[in-house]
Amino acid sequence: MAGTAARRDRTHYLYIAVIVAVILGVAVGFAAPGVAVELKPLGTGFVNLIKMMISPIIFCTIVLGIGSVRKAAKVGAVGGIALGYFTVMSLVALSIGLLVGNVLHPGDSLAVTDAVKEAGQGQVVAEAKDTVEFLLGIIPTTFVSAFTTGEVLQTLLVALLAGFALQAMGPAGQPVLRGVEHIQRLVFRILGMVMWAAPIGAFGAIAAVTGSAGLDALKSLAVLMLGFYVTCFLFVFIVLAALLRIIAGLNILTFFKYLGREFLLILSTSSSESALPRLIAKMEHLGVSKPVVGITVPTGYSFNLDGTMIYMTMASLFIADAMGDPMSLAEQIPLLLFLLVASKGAAGVSGAGLATLAGGLQSHRPELVDGVGLIVGIDRFMSEARALTNFAGNAVATVLIGTWTKEIDKERVDQVLAGLVPFDEKTLLDDASADPADPADRADAEPKGRPEAREGDKAAAGV
Repeated sequence: MAGTAARRDRTHYLYIAVIVAVILGVAVGFAAPGVAVELKPLGTGFVNLIKMMISPIIFCTIVLGIGSVRKAAKVGAVGGIALGYFTVMSLVALSIGLLVGNVLHPGDSLAVTDAVKEAGQGQVVAEAKDTVEFLLGIIPTTFVSAFTTGEVLQTLLVALLAGFALQAMGPAGQPVLRGVEHIQRLVFRILGMVMWAAPIGAFGAIAAVTGSAGLDALKSLAVLMLGFYVTCFLFVFIVLAALLRIIAGLNILTFFKYLGREFLLILSTSSSESALPRLIAKMEHLGVSKPVVGITVPTGYSFNLDGTMIYMTMASLFIADAMGDPMSLAEQIPLLLFLLVASKGAAGVSGAGLATLAGGLQSHRPELVDGVGLIVGIDRFMSEARALTNFAGNAVATVLIGTWTKEIDKERVDQVLAGLVPFDEKTLLDDASADPADPADRADAEPKGRPEAREGDKAAAGV
């Protein structure tokens, strides 16, 4: 045990290096802004490496989870509860954003120039889709194209179909499940290797952000930026914390401590996607069943964007005030409902926060699109809070849905959060250290590795 703990603990040097890289990135950004901006590809490259792993991880997780569940209705129940919860929380987040925006009125003193108008129009991208196009876009062109296009929901659909097919095959599908399990081990091992590039990615991303944003722009928009950060903080530590305590009986600080490395990774890359594979691995390690994790996490990354919801309503009111066209309450309610739908249609757009806002205003209030240019300068800084809040919302949602569906091992949760069952940072899998060729190891590993054990006897699964 001592040797294993020591081996796992080596990865803390990686995250110390990430912190040092962030500090160096800020220093370079202020000292040499021109050079710092050129470092942006370092951050982009690292995030792309993570995205490369998302589709295979989601596919393996869902197939292993659903393929082992004896009753298909259970999967449908999980999906229905998840979508219902996501809709309610999106409305709550949008409402909070409207409330704070009406209190602060941060855009009253700003002026919209021609340059700002051009910048705003430039954010209306052709990639933004209406609801029908978004729903049709979930269907991949071919079975394998879902893995090559990087569309999370397409991968989700293919994985659901494969999982249900294996479920219907019964014992004949067990060899396929075993094969998928081995592929999952390989994919997580590759991800563990990729994570060692995190300090380089963090350095490039933070340096570019610091170098490209001028202090003057930050000063004039500080009220909006600080108001947004405070609102996200209160949403997480009041709304989400209350739900986690009341429903799951967990302390949110203890829960977030368990996810501390993921938050650091998001903070340094401004992308919640960079932590998606690790969230899947950690939620399964925590004791949430594979079907719940496999459905809730990928779907939540498109439908449960609490930080983006708050951002969109606050930014919309900010722009309306700055354009000299403040919205009445009667105008705000339809905007809230419209943004609830529009945010789903643009979920797959790169730079989703700003692009979704611009696309939503273009469809609902086109005269306000020019004002989007006002927040281009600070959007990158606000994306930090968006990504952190989105990630926190999806992590909490996974535990809540696991609790509602009784697909969570509470004893395991207590042990993990107490540090008694450490997460294997090297492999990102609980059972990866077992040797499949060793009968003794297989006897210990199979209950955890084979998804069917979760359905029958959770105690035997060790989770």
